[in-house]
Amino acid sequence: MPDAVATKRGERDPEPLRIVHVFPGQGDFAVSPLSRAVRTHAVVRNAVRDVCEEAEEVGDAFGIVPLAKALLSETPPSGRELAAGPVGTPQLALFCSSVAVHRALCATGLAPDRVLGVSFGEIAALTAAGVFEVTEGARIACSLAHQLARCAGGMTLIGAGAYHTADLVRAAGRPGVALACVNAPDESIVSGPLADLGAVEELAARRGLPAARLRLPFSSHHPSLTGPADAFAAAIRHLGPRPARLPVHSAVRGGPYGPGDDVHRGLANCLVHPVRLPAVLDGLTADGRTLFFEAGTGGALTRSIRQTLPPEAAGARAPLTDPTFPWPRPGAPTADRPNAALAAAFWSQHDDHVPATAR
Repeated sequence: MPDAVATKRGERDPEPLRIVHVFPGQGDFAVSPLSRAVRTHAVVRNAVRDVCEEAEEVGDAFGIVPLAKALLSETPPSGRELAAGPVGTPQLALFCSSVAVHRALCATGLAPDRVLGVSFGEIAALTAAGVFEVTEGARIACSLAHQLARCAGGMTLIGAGAYHTADLVRAAGRPGVALACVNAPDESIVSGPLADLGAVEELAARRGLPAARLRLPFSSHHPSLTGPADAFAAAIRHLGPRPARLPVHSAVRGGPYGPGDDVHRGLANCLVHPVRLPAVLDGLTADGRTLFFEAGTGGALTRSIRQTLPPEAAGARAPLTDPTFPWPRPGAPTADRPNAALAAAFWSQHDDHVPATAR
């Protein structure tokens, strides 16, 4: 625990700890961590069952098999098998998984003060905040999937920051490639036609920059996708939003949604505008220490947070990929486990989970 935030017994903590649940996009969805958590932790298993059952009627409408039965079975489907299902299957599975992890964290005593949605994760973040019901969020996720099917191209992860990635694209002479996401000071994603991405990847290899094609059969965060974005906004317009129970921050908007903001257009903008995660993280930690918990099945956002923010300002954990995460044992009471005490305990140990390269 850093000395700057240490407190003596009986003294008041000088700065309150804020908890933020972070909801990831589609590039880091894996079924195996969810399956392990479902088998091992009742609080996760119950949350997955409840959320998937709430979304089942929507899945039926889109021709998707009941996810509760599939994800809770002894032989759950792989990510590849989900992707081979009807359009919307992996998106609905990711949405349900993210909301379920959020609920499990809340049941453990780690309810958020704010939520942050990254790209597709905005749907789950808005649902967690009560702007949409689970059935509505599920319908939004499936509707987006049908628009993404029209977004030809792909996305590539580049081991460089925004400036060097933009320079790489210019040098490759591929104006059809756009900067899609800035994940961390030294990690970005580009989006565009497959042939153009190949040229950028080849130049990255010659320059010694890591480059990896994401296993997503579409492009996104690209300025050319105004048609699908407009169609998506129109398709979900009938789903009326409710006042948020807590602030909802967007990595595409660059900050929180306000009471009068158009969340339908905000979600649609995720198809055409880039993610700029570091700036949003800086804003979230500007006025106090923050603990981030990744409400998803992977750990990419947790790594980005650790690479972006100093450990004295923020801690980050990925519950489903962290075997040391203290989910409650079956039958253990959770009502008497207040946020403040748990947050303080996590803060006291979070520095041990920050890679040396990120300090």
